Amino acid sequence: MPLTPCDIIAEMMAVKMIRIYSELIALRTFKERYEYLKIGGKVGDETFGFDRFLNQAFYKSREWLPIRDRIIVRDNGCDLAMEGFDIFGRIIVHHLNPIALDDILAMNDLVLNPEYLVCVSHVTHQAIHYGDANLLPKGLIERRKNDTCPWLR
Repeated sequence: MPLTPCDIIAEMMAVKMIRIYSELIALRTFKERYEYLKIGGKVGDETFGFDRFLNQAFYKSREWLPIRDRIIVRDNGCDLAMEGFDIFGRIIVHHLNPIALDDILAMNDLVLNPEYLVCVSHVTHQAIHYGDANLLPKGLIERRKNDTCPWLR
């Protein structure tokens, strides 16, 4: 029996889109990078972060810490690896693709490969996971001569 349009759409939705760093950095604006990464999850959705005891053990492991440092250096400590969006607080090294408990137990490629990791701020991390673009940092305003003195324009 042939597939209906609804079946085709359902299959397409089921296919997991793998996000990669080299595609992310080809995007020119912070907003485009955010749109590429946002997953719109809900608090309590089951991901690797849901299993807190394993989460804490992994993020302190000898496998993770050198990779984390390498990503921070590669991205110059910038939010979404975007020049001019320096992170002044705690830097989170974010998995571009949500990982599950099975991923960490199998130590598959999504977990430690730099092509699947990027630096983000806490606020950007929250926006990516919960879909609130209002949380995102605004770009720098380019200053011009006399822009704060309208009578001198």
